Amino acid sequence: MTHNIAIDGPAGAGKSTIAKILAKELGYVYVDTGAMYRAIAVFYMDRCVAYDDEESVNSLIPEIDIRIEYKDGIQQVILNGENVTGRLRTEEVGKMASKTSAYPKVREKLVELQQNLARVTNVVMDGRDIGTKVLPDADLKIYLTASAKARAKRRYDELVQKGEKCDYDVILKDIEERDYQDMHRKESPLTKAADAVEIDSSDMSIEEVINTVKNLIKDEA
Repeated sequence: MTHNIAIDGPAGAGKSTIAKILAKELGYVYVDTGAMYRAIAVFYMDRCVAYDDEESVNSLIPEIDIRIEYKDGIQQVILNGENVTGRLRTEEVGKMASKTSAYPKVREKLVELQQNLARVTNVVMDGRDIGTKVLPDADLKIYLTASAKARAKRRYDELVQKGEKCDYDVILKDIEERDYQDMHRKESPLTKAADAVEIDSSDMSIEEVINTVKNLIKDEA
């Protein structure tokens, strides 16, 4: 029996940060769903499939297999037996991933692969529909949120620290628009699962959130 933790919530709530730390401390596999979409993009690029050729994209889906492995604590993405980790972060792959991930059948394939991973190993998975669609039977479901103002402030501080010029009001507006889009999109909208535990991290540190989740795990044991 495996143990699965699903973390959903709006952009900027700290889902990936929390999921990665939690997975490392628990010895679980952190499933980077974004990296899996990029691996699919690599698959199509290697076969010279145009992103707007939906028929060809769909016809090749049965040939795709993606696994997540760890080497020296670093995630490795294996596409049909080949380690493609070093190829995932190029702008070209990112653009291809953005296009191909919009196709329903590609998303269905990713959900299938993610569910297969969860069946064979303990995972922490974050996203927007993990607890509602990808892992509806997850042992623990977390809905990690924070006020739009808190998320905008975090993003603002992050950019300032990097030496970038930014406008808090613009960032706040972008976050509010992103929230609306995520909650109202046709495919896999952001939704809180009925049995998810909501954690508002607006005034919490990363350590406080991690400890809260760990206590929830203890409570279910």
